[in-house]
Amino acid sequence: MKGLTLAGILVAAVGIFILVRGLSYKSSDTVLEVGGLKASVEERRTVPTWVGVAAIVGGLVMVGAGARKK
Repeated sequence: MKGLTLAGILVAAVGIFILVRGLSYKSSDTVLEVGGLKASVEERRTVPTWVGVAAIVGGLVMVGAGARKK
């Protein structure tokens, strides 16, 4: 299996994971900082579904390009 094909399969798998299960990450913002006192807010943000769709399409294009080079 060529590198481009394998990378395309992995990218498409990540896209499917985002669509099926969803993916989120933590974001931390400093709200107030006075001397030694620091207040911050931590929130979870989700990855939009269009990123999953784009990853699937990009992965399929990579698989197609890898298969075409044979």
